Amino acid sequence: MLYVDGYVVPVPTDKKETYRTVAETFAQAFRQHGALSVVECWGDDVPEGKLTSFPMAVKLEPNETVVFSWITWPSKQARDAGMKKVMDDPKLNHEDMPFDGKRMIFGGFQQLVVA
Repeated sequence: MLYVDGYVVPVPTDKKETYRTVAETFAQAFRQHGALSVVECWGDDVPEGKLTSFPMAVKLEPNETVVFSWITWPSKQARDAGMKKVMDDPKLNHEDMPFDGKRMIFGGFQQLVVA
């Protein structure tokens, strides 16, 4: 059964192209280490909620845009092994990301319904 990593992150709006470059580099690494697909989505219609919302969840600042993304893997085991390889890869710069990683929301999910 497919396994999905999902994440939401606030990115400074003026760093969209920098984020795209970093995302493409990491997507290639995820694919090399077993991911089936990587999808990165730049927020276009992400309203502020009254109780909760994507902007509220990441403490979005006025000069930022919400990015919603996911990675699909063949299984949780493939994800665990692939994610470790990506995180341990010395060629990838994990330190100089174009966003505040402290406000990133992420998690792993088992598929429940696919239509």
